[in-house]
Amino acid sequence: MINFVDEFETNLINTLSFKYDIMNKKILIAAALLGIIGIVLGAFAAHGLKTLITVEAQKTFETGVRYQMYHAFLLLFVGSSNFILDKTKMYVFYLVLIGLLFFSGSIYGLATNELSSFNFKSIGFITPIGGLLLIVSWVLLFIDFLKIK
Repeated sequence: MINFVDEFETNLINTLSFKYDIMNKKILIAAALLGIIGIVLGAFAAHGLKTLITVEAQKTFETGVRYQMYHAFLLLFVGSSNFILDKTKMYVFYLVLIGLLFFSGSIYGLATNELSSFNFKSIGFITPIGGLLLIVSWVLLFIDFLKIK
């Protein structure tokens, strides 16, 4: 009977550890991809868009890149940390991904609006929604850190 309990406990710990490792790996891969894309978009803005859009639009585009990079670093921290609950990691991961898509993605579109046949101003309302999702991800981390004993 004791062997059964010990074996069950060991299997449960291994299963939970495996799920933990997969989630962390997913977060770290997303962080690296966001960083790569952020660097590529930053270089593109600095060199490729310079003559195509206004200085104000360039600054707007750079804001999107900056927030993308901030949150790439945030996900690197989240995926590497043992201080954050797994449930919180999952919420932060999805909030950051959707938040960046809405916030930075819409900013990229709005900054390059004159280069496209699609009017990105029609979806400009998602920018603050994305910002709110990013703020909520930070609030969840803050709450998790307050719970550390």
